[in-house]
Amino acid sequence: MNEKAYKAMGLAGAAGIAVGIVVAVIGIAAGVISIISGARLLKEKKGILF
Repeated sequence: MNEKAYKAMGLAGAAGIAVGIVVAVIGIAAGVISIISGARLLKEKKGILF
């Protein structure tokens, strides 16, 4: 009985770590893309004439 519990806890822990890594990578990628696009907008803002 205890072996099943330990096995389930191990799988849940591994899944939690894997999900955490994926979320961190996606978050970092989204942040970098946001910074790059914001910088590009600020750069192009100088060329607009009203």
